[in-house]
Amino acid sequence: MQPEQDPNQINIELGEDIADGTYSNLAIITHSNAEFVIDFVRMMPGVPKARVKSRIILTPHHAKRLLAALHDNVSKYEQVHGEIDINDHPGALPMTFGGPTAQA
Repeated sequence: MQPEQDPNQINIELGEDIADGTYSNLAIITHSNAEFVIDFVRMMPGVPKARVKSRIILTPHHAKRLLAALHDNVSKYEQVHGEIDINDHPGALPMTFGGPTAQA
């Protein structure tokens, strides 16, 4: 007999091809009235052209939930490791918010 599964539990599978992740040091966030688009970019020193490595498209509701989850996780990280100083890398590119409106 199998134990009862919580109806609110979601089983999530992480495949090997995704588990390694994709490095990004720039995010470009745009939005339309129906969705938020986050393009994750990898900038390399001395290379004038960068390429989008991953694009995530979210509904406004999920974008706000992501914002809350990131805020919660950064707060927990800082409680253990100290405040993250975003000004400690003078040559670092900023995360871009806004920009051109995405086309739906």
